[in-house]
Amino acid sequence: MRISSLAIVAGAFICAAGLSLVAARFAVTVIERSSEIATRDALDFEDLGWAEVHANGLQLVLHGLAPDEAERFDAISVAGGVVDPARVIDRMTVKPAADIAPPKFSAKILRNESGISVVGLIPSATDRAGLIGRLSQIDGAATVTDLLETAAYPVPENWNDSMAFAVSALAKLPRSKVAVNDGVIEVTAIAQSAADKARLERELKRDAPAHVRVALDIAAPRPVITPFTLRFLMDEDGGRFDACSAATEEGRRKILRVAEEVAGPARRNCTVGMGVPSPRWAEAVEKSLRALRDLGGGSITFSDADITLVALQNTDASRFDHVVGELQTALPPVFALHAVLPEPEVDGPAEIPEFVATLSPEGQVQLRGRVNDALLRETVDSFARAQFGSGNVHVATRITSDLSPDWPLRVLSGLEALGYLENGALAVTPDSIALSGVSFDEDATATIAGLFAEKLGGKAQYDLKITYREPPKTADNPYSLAECSSQLREVQHDEKILFEPGSAKIAADSATTLNRVADILTACGPVALEIQGHTDSQGRETMNKQLSQERADAVLADLRARRLLTANYTAVGYGEENPIASNDTAEGREANRRIDFVIVRPEPEAADDGEETVDETALDASEEDMVNDGAEATDDMNGDLSDDLSEEISDGETDGMDDMPSGDLDDTADADEENQDGKLMEVTE
Repeated sequence: MRISSLAIVAGAFICAAGLSLVAARFAVTVIERSSEIATRDALDFEDLGWAEVHANGLQLVLHGLAPDEAERFDAISVAGGVVDPARVIDRMTVKPAADIAPPKFSAKILRNESGISVVGLIPSATDRAGLIGRLSQIDGAATVTDLLETAAYPVPENWNDSMAFAVSALAKLPRSKVAVNDGVIEVTAIAQSAADKARLERELKRDAPAHVRVALDIAAPRPVITPFTLRFLMDEDGGRFDACSAATEEGRRKILRVAEEVAGPARRNCTVGMGVPSPRWAEAVEKSLRALRDLGGGSITFSDADITLVALQNTDASRFDHVVGELQTALPPVFALHAVLPEPEVDGPAEIPEFVATLSPEGQVQLRGRVNDALLRETVDSFARAQFGSGNVHVATRITSDLSPDWPLRVLSGLEALGYLENGALAVTPDSIALSGVSFDEDATATIAGLFAEKLGGKAQYDLKITYREPPKTADNPYSLAECSSQLREVQHDEKILFEPGSAKIAADSATTLNRVADILTACGPVALEIQGHTDSQGRETMNKQLSQERADAVLADLRARRLLTANYTAVGYGEENPIASNDTAEGREANRRIDFVIVRPEPEAADDGEETVDETALDASEEDMVNDGAEATDDMNGDLSDDLSEEISDGETDGMDDMPSGDLDDTADADEENQDGKLMEVTE
């Protein structure tokens, strides 16, 4: 039977369709598998392994529980980067977020004359209407302003008890604020008095709920004192307050303590109140009470910032001027002092106004007496500070209005003249100027007389008692070797160079001593100096020698740091070799621990005929007499020279000089300077 051509064609077509279907299914399977594998690898690479991938034909379905929305979005993005984003089907879920923490509940209730206000966040379960009702029933609560918010969260422990206590506390406190927080109740209020404050604190602490902390801040009001007044009287019977005001408890204690100090113990009181004119009120009262004591009595009255001081009758005028001047200088700003000196009871010569200035050898200047007004006082202060140094002037002048018109010129001219002296005193009166003191200028008297003639005119009356004194030695006017030695010995006799225990570090207390040594060496000029370090016998000898060397080096370094020319200075440590006292006692060991300065004399020079000069340590009789004469002269001044000093010098024994008394060294220095003996001159304490 012959198959028709139509059947063959149909069969071929069916076979081709079957093969195409098989090939298509195979291709889809390959695409699904490759998409799944590629997407899964990409998710694992991005740490998104929680996402599951399932291919459904050309669609790529994502399953899984995402930790949060951000990671879910990341998974979709990663999958969309591997296949067409349109093929990605999102069937992922997001992990539910944690429950939101409950808020911190708090309520603040305020009460004053205007009514009550309540604000804050409270639980929804709180009986809000009942709370407002209880607040409305408080006496004097005209209105209750409700500014509360609520939140549906569990009620905190002890919340209701705390709110009940807040309402009861508010009923007792007309001006108050009660803050209720979780476990804490804060009460801020004003009581009528200190006793009322104590009562309220007791009641509130008693009524406070258990397991709730109550913080009380109840203040008793201070009275307003107008004017702020204080009056203190002091006479032969003691001192007392007619009135006393203080701004704080601390100020009150200070005022009462000073009153007891100046007038003895007594029962006194001081009111603490508001209205003080200056925060330094207690300081001003303290200084005024002490000034009253220095005057010997009187009264001091404060009315705000105005102070009136009245001295006792027959108080010495110069003392009054000095004390009042000191007080005017010491009072804090704002305060104004009016001082009254009553007329003496008995008739006598009228008190002569005076201005006095003193200049000490150390450069300290004190100004006291009378000036016309505040402007002159300030001018005198500024002029003195410019002339003598701002840190060297102490002003205790008193302002009076009964002085002559030329008083400022006389005072300023006298201060200018005082500047020509090294130390002295100036006294200015209406009729004359008296100036006395010491000057290093031989022409100082003539110079000052010319100054007064120029400033005050030829008719001015003045008395000058100026003593000339030779100026101290300086680098331009150096000491002789004997003077240099004597000065160094004097410094060491007065003060000792100290070190930290067991070390070569110079103690801070020795800075002044080294300053004096440096000044003397500067005035000595270019001398050869040996700085010797000595110790006691405690410890090993080698250690002592090393320590003494380090200490001598430390002194040399300190002098070099003071810009001295130390090229000719050497430092030598002798350890315990040369004691000047017994090492068996603590005092002796202390004396042996020392620094000595030894001036090195020039070596003897050869004579013109080529022979060396005779060793001048072996003195002939005439030279010995010269030494003895010098010893006697110095002995008259010091009173401690040795009778056999000249014999020691004639024998040329330098070893014994360590054991000499310090007073004997003056003669040694004088004799050596006369004879140029080429030996060491030692300066010890």
